[in-house]
Amino acid sequence: MEPISRSLEGVTKRPDFQKRLERMQQQVMADEDVQAFLKEQKDVINQSMIDRGLNKLYEFVQQSKQCAFCSKDSRTNSLLEGYHPKLVINGRSIDIEYYECPEKRKLDRQKRQKSLMKSMYIQQDLLGATFQQIDITDPSRVGIFQHVTDFLKSYNETGKGKGLYLYGKFGIGKTFILAAIANELAEKEYSSMIVYVPEFVRELKNSLQDQSLEAKLNMVKTTPVLMLDDIGAESMTSWVRDEVIGTVLQHRMSQQLPTFFSSNFSPDELKHHFTYSQRGEKEEVKAARLMERILYLASPVRLDGENRRRS
Repeated sequence: MEPISRSLEGVTKRPDFQKRLERMQQQVMADEDVQAFLKEQKDVINQSMIDRGLNKLYEFVQQSKQCAFCSKDSRTNSLLEGYHPKLVINGRSIDIEYYECPEKRKLDRQKRQKSLMKSMYIQQDLLGATFQQIDITDPSRVGIFQHVTDFLKSYNETGKGKGLYLYGKFGIGKTFILAAIANELAEKEYSSMIVYVPEFVRELKNSLQDQSLEAKLNMVKTTPVLMLDDIGAESMTSWVRDEVIGTVLQHRMSQQLPTFFSSNFSPDELKHHFTYSQRGEKEEVKAARLMERILYLASPVRLDGENRRRS
């Protein structure tokens, strides 16, 4: 059998192989990025290293220097999707390292944040809310910033913290602020859930038929940080007050799970709402007990301002 070295020697000496090699060398050496790399590393690289590293240089030249995440050109050609190739010196050889695209990293982070911020029946356009978009000309909004800062510090250190009970008239941005808080939590990789209470209550009533009520209730009870939006707008019954809202809040209070609220009602008005059922039943003790849980979990803050929904 003919030795492998002799067979390889025969291949490399063939005219067609030599022509292909020359074309490869010309293509590699004409590449601007390769030229910049060789110039930058001129004190380290010699011709022998270039000859040995020709395959790596050719691999580098054949790839797009931008990926599909950061390029408008959909025809990008990258060996690793979402990564950029970079020529490096590895010992006495030329090599390629791949770096994650900053745009991919940003999109991955946004995706991870989105997965941390769950919502039920909340408008999707509100979920991108940030504190940078909040008008702080109202002193109450300035106070919210300080409360959230204190809350994040406490939550980071202990996993606990007192939420906010935001109340005021329609359309002044209460839900927007809750979404901004949720995004701030997601930035720090904390999970939260925003729930629009009236629709959630309707969903639970429907769940009585398919036996999914317990699972849905448990999801809201146990989420790390819960935000109950528009509490008080639901149709009040003893079942809603005692078996739904009361059950959720009792669990969260006993486990010291952070809870935020928004409402059109002040605490006293919400207590009145909980006192009377649709049937006209008056149950002051149960209403007072529920408000006690809410005020244990959250500090009341009144919001003022113009109705932004009209603009």
